[in-house]
Amino acid sequence: MRTVSIDPGFDSWREKARDLILAKVPPEEIAWNDSSNSEDSLFADLESINEQKGNFSAPRAFVDFAQLVACHRNPDRWARLYSVLYRIKIGGDRDLLKKHTDHEIHTLEMMAKAVRRDRHKMKAFVRFRKVGETADTKREQFVAWFEPDHHIVELTAPFFVKRFTGMDWSILTPEKSIHWDGEELHVTDGVDKSQAPTEDALDDLWRGYYKSIFNPARLKVKAMQAEMPKKYWKNLPEAPLIQELIQAASTRRDAMVAAEATIPTPVPKNAYIQSLHTLKDAPQLSEIPLDPGDQSLSAMAKVAATCRACPLWENATQTVFGEGPENARLMIVGEQPGDTEDLQGKPFVGPAGQLLNECLAAAGIDRSAAYLTNAVKHFKWKPSPAGAGRKRRLHESPDQFEVSACKPWLQAEIARIAPNTIILLGATAARAVIRPDFKITKERGLIEQSQLAPRVIATVHPSYLLRLPDVERRKQEALQFVQDLKLAVS
Repeated sequence: MRTVSIDPGFDSWREKARDLILAKVPPEEIAWNDSSNSEDSLFADLESINEQKGNFSAPRAFVDFAQLVACHRNPDRWARLYSVLYRIKIGGDRDLLKKHTDHEIHTLEMMAKAVRRDRHKMKAFVRFRKVGETADTKREQFVAWFEPDHHIVELTAPFFVKRFTGMDWSILTPEKSIHWDGEELHVTDGVDKSQAPTEDALDDLWRGYYKSIFNPARLKVKAMQAEMPKKYWKNLPEAPLIQELIQAASTRRDAMVAAEATIPTPVPKNAYIQSLHTLKDAPQLSEIPLDPGDQSLSAMAKVAATCRACPLWENATQTVFGEGPENARLMIVGEQPGDTEDLQGKPFVGPAGQLLNECLAAAGIDRSAAYLTNAVKHFKWKPSPAGAGRKRRLHESPDQFEVSACKPWLQAEIARIAPNTIILLGATAARAVIRPDFKITKERGLIEQSQLAPRVIATVHPSYLLRLPDVERRKQEALQFVQDLKLAVS
């Protein structure tokens, strides 16, 4: 029996496994020890074999599979992984991973499944708490605490880098901690839970949102506890509400069933206009849990950052809320954030935003005096096709459900700003604000008898101009676009 010592990690195991496979050492002759303090008497004996035999490559499917299994806490994982690799490379069974009834494969699949589940729980149940901001750049700084079952922290870190690029954060765990400073990811040793914050000002906002979206009619306690086991509750700010909401669910559900159907009452035009100017009366805004003492746009943006009303948040980096003076007389509504906006967290900062700036200047409009936002607050995208060169996130138009899910936020912004003029850029914005069957090509220009503001203008989105392949047509369309914008100052 030969003892092989490795550092606890996939890369160290792979290096030693490669040398052992080249030496054709059977699995039963190896005792794996993932302690870096143990001596390794075998590795030096393999140097001459490496020179004679060279290297080899393992199937990509095995490498991806092994990286997951390597994160499991079971100490037998190294021996089982080597046994499977030996059977693939030395035994010639290249289809071994497809044999799900094989005992070794089944055991490793269960380990991989447990690791995937643990990674999913980390993504779902990490709760960041604000601890401050940098003095120079004013970047917000957040800290979270999590207790994983397996060694998943480094493997899961890229998810959080992508999702929370625009802020500085740390995720502390008992084993390892990860830290993002906006440019680089750092890994440090684990810490005690006492070093993590236990509460911040945003916890109350989150609890208010969680309570508002809790639907007693769809409550299934066993399913909820299977997806959100009680062991995670101690680190969740919403945990104190759960038992209370469960206990009150049956009463609330019965009241919902017993209640008579509500028939909408026609609202006179003038009253409807007035309601939009009063935030608390705006239609469909009861689901937005704003602090009664602070109904500012900044407070609204913080709550919107937790919005899960449609699935778009899952693949977006962050919520992109509106930006501009709260007393702006002009409001510009686009369709949805683009790739650049998604990464920076601000509307109209990408190529379309740059073109919009030029056209606004040509129309005599000061962008800094306007409030800019989008009908949809998350970036909907799809990956570029395979073989298309550099990987990019391609814009994908939101569907009607996603537009409707975001509508309360847009209504709230309109209600708070109460602009004299609204410019709608693109079909999605026009359909969200005016009506679902609005056609830019036929109804472009000044919209008469609008209930939203004294003056509403619908025109194309600047990204439409960027997509036009013919230079001359693009020039003519740009001139028309500027003329549409000038309606706001005429």
